[in-house]
Amino acid sequence: MINSFPRAVRYACLASILLFATPSFCSLAWAQVTSEDDRERALQLLWKDSKPAVALPLLEKLVKDRPDDGLLAFSYGFALLAKVKLLKDPAARKQTRMEARGWLVKAQDLGVNEPLLKSVLEGLPADGGIDETYSTVKEADDAMRDAESLFVNGQFNEAAEAYQRALKADPKLYEAALFTGDMYFKLGQNEKAAEWYTKATQINPDRETAYRYSATPFLRAGKLDEAKSRYIEAVIVEPYNRMTWSGLNQWAEAAGVQLGHPQIDIPTTVESKEGGNAQITVDPKVAAREDPTGTYAWNRYGFYRASWKLKEFAKAYPNETRYRHSLREEAAALLAVVETVKQAQKEKKITQLDLSLASLVKLSDEGLLEPFILYALVDEGIAKDYYEYKKTNREKLRRYLVEYVTAR
Repeated sequence: MINSFPRAVRYACLASILLFATPSFCSLAWAQVTSEDDRERALQLLWKDSKPAVALPLLEKLVKDRPDDGLLAFSYGFALLAKVKLLKDPAARKQTRMEARGWLVKAQDLGVNEPLLKSVLEGLPADGGIDETYSTVKEADDAMRDAESLFVNGQFNEAAEAYQRALKADPKLYEAALFTGDMYFKLGQNEKAAEWYTKATQINPDRETAYRYSATPFLRAGKLDEAKSRYIEAVIVEPYNRMTWSGLNQWAEAAGVQLGHPQIDIPTTVESKEGGNAQITVDPKVAAREDPTGTYAWNRYGFYRASWKLKEFAKAYPNETRYRHSLREEAAALLAVVETVKQAQKEKKITQLDLSLASLVKLSDEGLLEPFILYALVDEGIAKDYYEYKKTNREKLRRYLVEYVTAR
């Protein structure tokens, strides 16, 4: 079975997690470091030097001495996941993954709140899961396992060569190119790292990891514009992945930017009921009749959505037998509000447009209403429409992220 181990866990076991721990975590690590040399050395070996095999015995001793230290529990759990790569016996690997998960859960209980930790716990079963397989090409799979062992032991040059052997045997092996880039980055060879990350994006342009990793050298070098563009590509590719946004958050912190969306408060909710009905709830602040700020336009939102559910959903999605909230429905309802506002403005019935409505009209005029919905108003139903929209509207998604979400 290919990729049987969830992606986040596979990366935690390999170079990606250890090389690219978020700056927020790194700052947490060093902020908590005390004067005790062993603790500081263990964290240095694991998170800075990427030598989990060397760090492991130190961490094992430290977690026994300090059972309430969440950072040490977190670090020990990840070091154990790296240890899995050195074990030959499948049963021992499974048992070690279970032990690692226990320490990661403990770290979470002790207050560690990192996207990385959450992603790994989501993908690592309580029973330890099963061994991952990288490729059906045995030569490639064997080379990947050799590379993992070399990495865990801190042999980055040798690991890079092994990853490249794997890619030669299986030219479609995304991880081989990605982890080769990791090794060169760890060796301080940023240009070579960038070349290999680019190869990974060419192998699979719809996976976010290589875009996100390729931003790290630029971020650390203070080249914020270059880093930003790569983090944005990662978000466009996988916007509903927690790790994707953690990368953009790193850029925002370094750039002194507060990520955000236009402030649009929709004062109307629509709740689906049994039998195909919908319950519309309107904020009492919304005027029932015409007012100089135009808030009465929001009345159209609820009624339009209710009508869409009853009449339009089946037409728009003929292959779906069950109603869901969709991008088309949300966009149509918001456009109905915009049309009401513009008509009122044309008739000079609005003298000072409500700020939320002004932002909504601006987004509509710029053709960025759908990106706003997909990123700021997304729910489970709307999310299902993202990838189809992305096929033909990637530039609009990019514009929205540049002009709104990351605007200085």
